[in-house]
Amino acid sequence: MTTYTLERQLWVPNPLPVVFAFFSRAENLQQITPPWMQFRILTPPPIDMKQGATIAYALRVRGIPVRWLTEITYWNPPFEFIDDQAKGPYKFWRHTHRFSEVAGGTLIVDMVEYALPLGVIGRLVHRLQVAQDIAKIFDYRAKRVQALLS
Repeated sequence: MTTYTLERQLWVPNPLPVVFAFFSRAENLQQITPPWMQFRILTPPPIDMKQGATIAYALRVRGIPVRWLTEITYWNPPFEFIDDQAKGPYKFWRHTHRFSEVAGGTLIVDMVEYALPLGVIGRLVHRLQVAQDIAKIFDYRAKRVQALLS
């Protein structure tokens, strides 16, 4: 299995507790996901974010409807949490969210580790499209987080 990694860092001028509180509310995910993905949370609110919590989503990837189930597998407020894909389009997906106080604000570090199914075909599709799609999603996310938390 070929695993890929995307890492992004973003500094915002808000205190760590404020930033972590924003990211620990699942409903805010819709605000930072690109509109072209038509992202919807299917799990009824309120969602109690903690280790073991699961969140179901519906979204579109290049127009194709996708269902996704995420599980919070690690919860260490206000510094870090990890969500893993329990069901979805990837063979493996782990998103680590880290937060630290830096220069009077908060440094947000996103690290996504993922793998595609289908072996050689999956690696080719990654090179031709998936890597760029994920980069665009996280570019959008950074702009929205910066706008919402600045």
